[in-house]
Amino acid sequence: MTRPKPKLLYVATEDWFFCSHFLPMARAARDAGFEVVVACRVRDHGEAIEREGFRPVAVDAERRDRGPADVWRYVRMLAGLLRRERPDIVHLLAMQPVILGGIAARLAGVPRRVCAVTGLGPVGGSPSPKWRAVRAAIRALFAGPIGGRGSIFLFENRDDPPALGLDPADPDEVAVVNGAGIDPAAFPAAPMPPCPPLRVATVARMLWTKGVDTAVEAVRLARAGGVDVELSLYGAPDPSNATTIDEATLREWSARPGVRWQGPTRDVAGVWRDHHAAVLPSHGEGMPRSLIEAACCGRPLLATDVSGCRSLVRDGHNGFLTPLGDAAALADRFARLARDPALLARLGEAARADILAGYTEHHVASTVLAVYRRLLERPL
Repeated sequence: MTRPKPKLLYVATEDWFFCSHFLPMARAARDAGFEVVVACRVRDHGEAIEREGFRPVAVDAERRDRGPADVWRYVRMLAGLLRRERPDIVHLLAMQPVILGGIAARLAGVPRRVCAVTGLGPVGGSPSPKWRAVRAAIRALFAGPIGGRGSIFLFENRDDPPALGLDPADPDEVAVVNGAGIDPAAFPAAPMPPCPPLRVATVARMLWTKGVDTAVEAVRLARAGGVDVELSLYGAPDPSNATTIDEATLREWSARPGVRWQGPTRDVAGVWRDHHAAVLPSHGEGMPRSLIEAACCGRPLLATDVSGCRSLVRDGHNGFLTPLGDAAALADRFARLARDPALLARLGEAARADILAGYTEHHVASTVLAVYRRLLERPL
C-alpha cells in the first residue's frame, strides 16, 4: 500500500508575497515528497502557483485594520478550510497569518504548526505604550494558544525571538533561517558602473517604515555638501499597508535634484548592474530580501542599525549601518563611497561572498525541511 504524501499547507496574505519570497521553500518541500497547498488572497499569481504543482486556495486576507467581527469571520473561515484540508503541517507566513492562522489552526485541531515571523517592525522594540501593549499581547498568544509542543517559531534573525518571549537557542521552540533564500544564478555579480555620480537605489515597497524619506533627505544633504550622488526608488505604494507613501509625495520627491522614483520593476538584477550600492534605512526587518539581492550582485549595503538589517550588514565589512532616522549619517556614508571606488569594490565583493556562504535557496530550504521533519517525527 502506497503511503500518502504528507500535506503541507501554507497560509499567506497575498499570492504575490508567497511567490516573491517562498516559492523556493515550497519547491523544496514538493521535491521532498510533500503535497503543497497555498491559502492566500489570489489575484495575479494563481497560475504561477499552479504551474509549480501547488494547489492555490483563495481566502480573503485584507491586511489593513479590521473590526473584531471581520477578524473573527476570517479566523472561522480559515479554521473551516483547515478542517477540510486536514494538513499534517500548516506553515503560517508573516505576523497576521501567524496570529489569526495560529488561532484557527488550534480551533481546527491541526497538530503541527510552523509560525514564520518574517519581521516585527515597531512591535520588536518601540517603547511607546501602544507597541508595548501589542508586544505583551503577542507574547501571551505565543505562550498560549499559538505555541505549545506542536509549534516551531521560524525567525529570520536572532534579535526578534527574545522580544516575544522566545529563546533563539531552543531548537524545540525556535529556528532561525536567513530569509527566504536566493538563487545566485539569477543575481550574478556585475562590474561596477562608472563613478561619479555615485548611484544608489532603494528597492522596496514605498512605505514610511522602509525609511524612504530618510534616504531622500540624505541625498539632499550629501548633494548640498558637494557629493555627486543620485538615488533611484524602485517600488510601488502598498494601499493595504497603513504606512504606505502616497504617489503625490513620491512624485514630489522625484522632482528634486538627484532623486528619481522609477516605480516597480521586474528586473532587480538589472537595477544593481546600473547602481553602486543599495540603501534601505528601514525601521525594522526580518531579513531584508532587497539587500540580499543587492549583495548577491556584489553591491555594498547601507542600512539602519535595527533588527534584521544588522544581522546581514556588518559595518565596514559589506556595507555600513547608521542610526535609525539619521539622514546626516547616511549622507556621510554616501560621501565615503563616492570618493573611494576601491572601498565600493571591496565591500561589494564581501557582500556577495556572505550571501554565497549562507543565504542561498539551498541553505534556507535545508533549514526549513529540517523543521518539517522535526515536527513530523515529534510525538504529539
